[in-house]
Amino acid sequence: MKLAIVCDDLVQFGGQERLVVAVHDIWPDAPIYTSVASKKWIAYAKEHSVKLVTSFMQKLPFVDSLNRFYSILLFHILAMESFDFSDYDVVLSFSSRFAHGVITKPSTKHVCYMNSPGRMFWEPAGYFDHERVDGGWLALPILWMRFWSYIAAQRVDLFIANSRSIKSKIEKYYKRDAIVVYPFADICLRTDTKNSVSDYFLVVTRLAAWKRVDVAIAACIKCGVKLKIVGVGRDMPRLKRISGSNPNIEFLGQVGDERKTELLLGCQALINTQAEDFGIVPIEAMFCGKPVIAYGFGGALETVQAGITGEFFCEQTAESLLKVLTAFDYRKYSQSNCVLQARNFSRQLYERNLKQVIRTVYLGVQN
Repeated sequence: MKLAIVCDDLVQFGGQERLVVAVHDIWPDAPIYTSVASKKWIAYAKEHSVKLVTSFMQKLPFVDSLNRFYSILLFHILAMESFDFSDYDVVLSFSSRFAHGVITKPSTKHVCYMNSPGRMFWEPAGYFDHERVDGGWLALPILWMRFWSYIAAQRVDLFIANSRSIKSKIEKYYKRDAIVVYPFADICLRTDTKNSVSDYFLVVTRLAAWKRVDVAIAACIKCGVKLKIVGVGRDMPRLKRISGSNPNIEFLGQVGDERKTELLLGCQALINTQAEDFGIVPIEAMFCGKPVIAYGFGGALETVQAGITGEFFCEQTAESLLKVLTAFDYRKYSQSNCVLQARNFSRQLYERNLKQVIRTVYLGVQN
């Protein structure tokens, strides 16, 4: 079977990019097609002997920093439709914006693993909230991208959703059905790892306005508890202004996997403020035996068990989170229960389920 992997872009290293790497481990001979790749990703591809195929966008200036704005100019759409997959039996795309829009011949089956229909054009109000962006001039390109996204979705042979929440969005926005294959969390704990409890809560996320980290900051300041924030992003200056000089709020920036695991092992709980499509970090926290305090919406409802492995706050506000923090006692949550729940989202299960889907699609091509 000749298989090609496609993803929106390779600029960050988040949940979707980790899935792409994992899938390439399953099919190491498969090339990875993407609109544009950062220098770090190009170096990674060379180091790991990954065949990386980029589009004309790779020649555009400042692709790392301006990649998001090139989206508005529809360059990513042109990039995805420019690839030729005539030599492949199956194309497996990972999409949260544009990758589902690749074009294949009838003899090549396109399976799309949808992490989320593009928030930029399907949920622009939440996506651009708290950003210095005038939505008026974006209305026309967003409307066009929404139209294109719907048309492109009709070309996909099979959709895989990363959660029941995203399955519902695929049905709502694209009028298509989807099967669910949950992503995985991959935490490597040494045998001598100690699970201790310090006096801080933890946020681990990319700092974008729609992630609503400001909710966690405001609630922790009001509650008088310590909060450590792992991650970088465009929203960091605003978040630092909100936290001011409060000694309880600490920004740690980007950290490596080992340091992230240490922080998870030492926290009282992970705070997850965003409306998750699925959410890998909460699974990582539970793998470390830690409870999760999550906004009760979307994928978090499928991974966190209220009263057993964490708690939900019902509204995406500091006041709602504050009520949970005030009553929270980490001793109520069993480490073994957290780990047991996390094992439902293991890499082994993910790989087995995904291989079964691709095998079924490939056999359909042969028949």
